[in-house]
Amino acid sequence: MRSHFKHEIQFVKHRNLFFTISLVLVVLSIAGLLFRGLNFGIEFLGGSQVTFNDAAGVTQSQLRDAFSDQGQPDAVVQTTSVNDVDGFMVRTGETDPVEANAVASAVAQQVGIADNTFSVTTIGPNWGGDITRSMAIAFVVVIALIILYVSVRYEFKMALMGVLSLAQVLVIVMGIYSWTQMEVTPNVVAALLTIMGYCLYDTVVVFNRVNENIRGLRDGVHRTAMQITNWSENQVIVRSLNTSITSVVPVFILLLFGGDTLKGFAFAMVCGLVLSTYSSLVLAAPAYALWKGREPQWREAEKRYGDKAADASSDTKQGR
Repeated sequence: MRSHFKHEIQFVKHRNLFFTISLVLVVLSIAGLLFRGLNFGIEFLGGSQVTFNDAAGVTQSQLRDAFSDQGQPDAVVQTTSVNDVDGFMVRTGETDPVEANAVASAVAQQVGIADNTFSVTTIGPNWGGDITRSMAIAFVVVIALIILYVSVRYEFKMALMGVLSLAQVLVIVMGIYSWTQMEVTPNVVAALLTIMGYCLYDTVVVFNRVNENIRGLRDGVHRTAMQITNWSENQVIVRSLNTSITSVVPVFILLLFGGDTLKGFAFAMVCGLVLSTYSSLVLAAPAYALWKGREPQWREAEKRYGDKAADASSDTKQGR
């Protein structure tokens, strides 16, 4: 299989630049998580959700002011649309069901919304702890299965590099959420789990080509682990980009027109899809090539056919 480009894109050769960019993004993300933290939704912290199903003529600012007047200045007001009927979904930190219903009734009366057109759901803080533990277990299980699958299908080095790539994507996405202070809801966590699948797919596509070429590529040009890995990346880059573009476009449309309820999910997906493609090409594969090249047979090949050997040979010919 040939590359789609006349000249190879030197992913592996410029690995130090890409590693530095990745390191900077990860450090900034960790700094955001440490100093700003994440803005968790009521599903994690506990609180109330008030759904106004018919709020024609009422604006977000009016509703927000009404909740503020009732002692809920931090209420998060989002627009909804069900069967072409505009409404609102409001989240507050109130965990007492009686008080939450009283506040909702007072707000409805203040802005002119009928009492029978809204509903109140209260989530206790214990439920938030349970869902947090469940999602943490889900992440651990997914990562363990990834390591197991890639190790059996390919090799352990590829498995670890795949997890490294995945970890970078998740940390940077969460860092973006910490710096922007966008609310982290179960929808966002669902997006992160979906991103793990996409990231694994992107990485496995590259590793599958690397594995095939390491076993059977005999073109007399690509002889070292780094050369074979770089050639493999060039062979699959168009496929990876096509997959990412066709995935990002509908999610981006959802981000623009899906409303506030789906905004967190769509935003996390867009960030994760872009970062997954980037990470699989400039982090996972080059890092694997660097590690693979330390094996005895590949170290010897690097001495004989690597870039330094080629440069030395070129200098010798020019000296003649």
